[in-house]
Amino acid sequence: MNKAFTKESDADADDDDDGAGGVAPPLPAGSKNYITPEGYARLRDELLQLMDEERPKVVEAVHWAAKNGDRSENGDYLYGKKRLREIDRRIRFLGKRLEIAEITDPSVHHGRDQVFFGATVRYADETGEERSVTILGIDEAESAKSEVSWISPIARALLKAREGDVVKLVTPGGAHEVEILSVSYPAPHTPAN
Repeated sequence: MNKAFTKESDADADDDDDGAGGVAPPLPAGSKNYITPEGYARLRDELLQLMDEERPKVVEAVHWAAKNGDRSENGDYLYGKKRLREIDRRIRFLGKRLEIAEITDPSVHHGRDQVFFGATVRYADETGEERSVTILGIDEAESAKSEVSWISPIARALLKAREGDVVKLVTPGGAHEVEILSVSYPAPHTPAN
């Protein structure tokens, strides 16, 4: 059947549970969903906010709009139902990701010079240009903050190497050498009394 003649709900079913609209890439087969305690807390807070605040508001708006008569031309009703599907999709996605999350505290490596999950690594490429990245989980890394997922090519090249090592970074443009200049981790958390 031509995609033009499918219901909107049929089109939404195609990407229903595989990344909530492309928010996060799928996990590699057989790998764990590593995440920092802070990243886990952010995802859990988003899930609770959606379930406890946003979804009830949208349900109430849809209920109100449904009472206003003809639903086929009721913008509030149509938008509300669409938004409700988006929220439900995100709730399912977050629930699944949190369920399989493997919380890993990078502060246990504080003071070490070897690259593990949670490290902030400063490195120089072949031209001498220096960059810094923090290696985090798939669901928490934000490239705008120089954070990369542990499955990214640069993270895979850096993991388990030490300060001073030169590693090979394979990119679509070819292989490049990268020198690790420094490795740091967050300080361990001290409980408040």
